[in-house]
Formats: sequence, C-alpha cells, structure tokens
Amino acid sequence: MTRFVLMRAVPRAAVWLGLLAALACRPSETGKTEAARATVRRFFEALPAGDCAVLGPLLVGKGPDTCRATVDELNEHGVSLVEVLDAKVDGRDSSAVMVRARVARNGRVREQPMLLRVEEYPEGWKLRL
Repeated sequence: MTRFVLMRAVPRAAVWLGLLAALACRPSETGKTEAARATVRRFFEALPAGDCAVLGPLLVGKGPDTCRATVDELNEHGVSLVEVLDAKVDGRDSSAVMVRARVARNGRVREQPMLLRVEEYPEGWKLRL
C-alpha cells in the first residue's frame, strides 16, 4: 500500500515534461548527425574528381590553393571512404559532429577508423581536415 501511495505522489506532469524534453532533443541531434554523415559521404564521393569548386565548400577554411594541396595529397595516397561507422554531436561544441569512418588507403582498408570533425556553418556543414 505504501508503494502505491508513493507512486501516486509523483506528479504526472513532471514525468511527461521530462519525457517531452528528452524527445525534443532527439530530432535536433539526429538532424545534425545525419547532415554530418551526408557531408562526409559527399566529400569522399567527389574526391576522386579533385574538383575544388565542389570540394572547397565542403572544407573548413580551405582557399583554392590549400584545397588543391589537400585534395591532391588525399588522392595521391588513394584515400577513399569505405563506410561511415557512427556520428555523435561533440559534447564540447554542439555545432560540431564527430564522425568515425572506415577508410581505405591505396585500396587497403585501415584497421583503425578515421575520426573526422564536421562543423555547422551558416552556409552548410563542412569537414575539418
């Protein structure tokens, strides 16, 4: 009988408010992680062509010269995306997502996943390399 009284003493509104707050955070995080995953995929799909007009806007702070150097180096080593493993919003910066990806180098899949930081900017999501 005591248990029943204690359970009824917990305000139902508090339980519902907690549940709604937890659900409200979820879509925002899911949207961010999906956008970051898509940015990583787009970058690696466009990488072999080496077109900085396409790749530059996907990179943080890369002017034409630095974009070219980064892209040439990645292509020289045959870096390619195998799969995106997971993505989590950075606990220190909610406008950044940490993406773990399995990549290959010259056709050999790396044992350790690569950790990529993808940041949100007004013009879109960008990969920091």
